[in-house]
Amino acid sequence: MNPTILIVDDEKHTREGLRASLEDSFDVYIAADIGGALSVLGRENVDLVLTDLRLAGEDGMILIDKILALPHPPIIIMMTAYGSVDAAVEAMKRGAYDFVTKPLNIDKLEILIRRALHSKAVEKEVVELKQQVEKRYGLERMLGESAAMHEVFDTIQQVAPTRATVLIQGESGTGKELAAQAIHALSGRPKQKFVTVHCAALSPQLLESELFGHERGAFTGAMERRIGRFEQANGGTIFLDEIGEIDSATQVKLLRVLGEERSFERVGGNSPIKVDVRLVAATNKSLEKLVGEGKFRDDLFFRLSVVTLTMPPLRQRKEDIPVLVHAFLKTFAEENNKPVPEMTPEAMEALLKYDWPGNVRKLRNVIENCVVMTSGPKIGLRNLPPEIREAPASGSSSSISTKFLPAKGGRFNLHDTEHRLIVQALEETGGNITQAAKKLGISRRTLHRKLKELKPDSAPDGSAPESNGV
Repeated sequence: MNPTILIVDDEKHTREGLRASLEDSFDVYIAADIGGALSVLGRENVDLVLTDLRLAGEDGMILIDKILALPHPPIIIMMTAYGSVDAAVEAMKRGAYDFVTKPLNIDKLEILIRRALHSKAVEKEVVELKQQVEKRYGLERMLGESAAMHEVFDTIQQVAPTRATVLIQGESGTGKELAAQAIHALSGRPKQKFVTVHCAALSPQLLESELFGHERGAFTGAMERRIGRFEQANGGTIFLDEIGEIDSATQVKLLRVLGEERSFERVGGNSPIKVDVRLVAATNKSLEKLVGEGKFRDDLFFRLSVVTLTMPPLRQRKEDIPVLVHAFLKTFAEENNKPVPEMTPEAMEALLKYDWPGNVRKLRNVIENCVVMTSGPKIGLRNLPPEIREAPASGSSSSISTKFLPAKGGRFNLHDTEHRLIVQALEETGGNITQAAKKLGISRRTLHRKLKELKPDSAPDGSAPESNGV
């Protein structure tokens, strides 16, 4: 894939001339002013910006500041017809890589651009080498001691060094993207790009352009050539999330990329582009079911599922909840500059009872909310969301024991037994009337009435039960 360059100049013939001179060696975008430049930088991965010092009354130094404020700023080379030393020094101080004067010598400019790109590549490689860690790098963010998660870890470590396409299945929030990142990190290409595409978020036309790019004039609004995600990921890994959402036309094109040719054409183009990309896909739907319904190509399904990895839902690995909770408590306490709080036994029990329809993602959000909203050193039952603290134990609508019932052959005292059961229900729910009523199988209103009827001398231990009024 060619490096990408953005040319910013308010003179049309200059920017068009530069594009014509450089587009054989680079993928070139153009802009006439600061606003247009920032628009391109906001939607494209640009490696180098070649910008004029004067832009229709705007100061090009302002553009330098805005570019350097980006999370991953490209290299900047300034152009000007006013070749003063002061301007050159100021541009370098602001962070520009170099400074050239007009009229430009295209051959010398191209040499300068290549030197700048090489320097950036070397710098990036040094940083990435320093970030390399031990063999288990990539799995450290995936926490779990359960047998289900150990099976996931083993599969990732076995498949990661290969070139096999991997299909990751699982409900939303189970960590499919983390698994894809781990496969990339443990592969033979961890220093290359990991590119993510959320297929469900784009219309069919936008998705095709996003994946494969388009040529200038390919459709209305296609003012410039666009480099697709497959080209961006060349040499690395592309992760297609919610792949079950792609339309039939894109499925055909994707099938070609996964075939022996490993090639595709940009939208509006007719020249095959070859890429070396490891593909990992994820879905929260059954692709087999979609194949049966005629909504997904069976040949594409077979290409995608060379190896299938299933992420277990949190309700099937509840023994991992304490591990995850403690990790999240530490993470969010550090992020919010707070001491790490403790989870009370009652609160942890409630977390273990809950079935977690949002899986690990919801657990993470709940713990973040608790850390932010709790001021004390402990997170108790009352700090949890109502749907969690009031949830019945999994698989059971009632946990009232029979310890107050008489032995076989004994005599029943219905009034006394009823009071004892009410007291036990309130004790087990921490005085929560709504949840106690659910355990007893009666309405909240009925329980309120029965509590009013209780006398101090008729309760099991001679005292009236207390209620927190919830």
